[in-house]
Amino acid sequence: MPKFILAILLVLISCSLKAQTWEIGVGAGGSGYMGDLNPNNPLKVSGPSASVFVKRNFNGYLSLRANFTYGEIAAADSNSSDAQFRQRNLSFNDKLLEGALLAEFNFFSYIPEAGKNKWTPYLYLGLGAVNYNPTTVYEGQTYNLRGAETNGEKTFSTIAISIPYGAGVKYNIAGKFTIGAEIGYRNPNTDYLDDVSGYYPSKAGLTPLQQALSDRSGEKTGVYIGTPGTQRGDLNPRDTYFFTQITFSYTFVTEKCYFLH
Repeated sequence: MPKFILAILLVLISCSLKAQTWEIGVGAGGSGYMGDLNPNNPLKVSGPSASVFVKRNFNGYLSLRANFTYGEIAAADSNSSDAQFRQRNLSFNDKLLEGALLAEFNFFSYIPEAGKNKWTPYLYLGLGAVNYNPTTVYEGQTYNLRGAETNGEKTFSTIAISIPYGAGVKYNIAGKFTIGAEIGYRNPNTDYLDDVSGYYPSKAGLTPLQQALSDRSGEKTGVYIGTPGTQRGDLNPRDTYFFTQITFSYTFVTEKCYFLH
């Protein structure tokens, strides 16, 4: 191999390695969920969200992001347009804390300040874990629904494994600063984000409070529909939640290899 070609290859490899960058950022926006109390609207935001992240950009196209997100989701049958949901009269609030590792792919080569492209759409896919703990308000008091046996289950875990996936767009606003907008969905391995699943349980062995939290249909009408063994949830084995955010980040570009990009 001619020496000048070898020299060029070494420079390219060296420059490519040195151009690898770290990025730090924050995000803020909304949270939402789909499940037994919201089966049809995948864009319904029900609470705020905030995140911090650290990203390793391997080149202009690929990066790996460690993402930490807090979000709140909620829903109430009393706000539904469906008469059967309003009669069921269940409600919940849940605070989510998620940690995830995301692989991110840019459609255009993107390196702030050092690259030719000022913006790019992108996709991401990863693996995460979410801490959740649904609660509800009954007679003016907030109750933890974990262990309340509202569906007949004795208890459920407060940690679920999730599969985050999403899309966004980012823009280099100045120097090494990037602003972005993204939406991402998660499919955790649980149906208890809202504490609603399966069938109404037998009331035998339940405390009066557990019975009241399980079947809230007659609180306004006096007519209770929660016959043991009849359907309480939508029988879908998993709930879904999502975050939609505006992000702001700073990239530490170690070398401007313009000819590579």
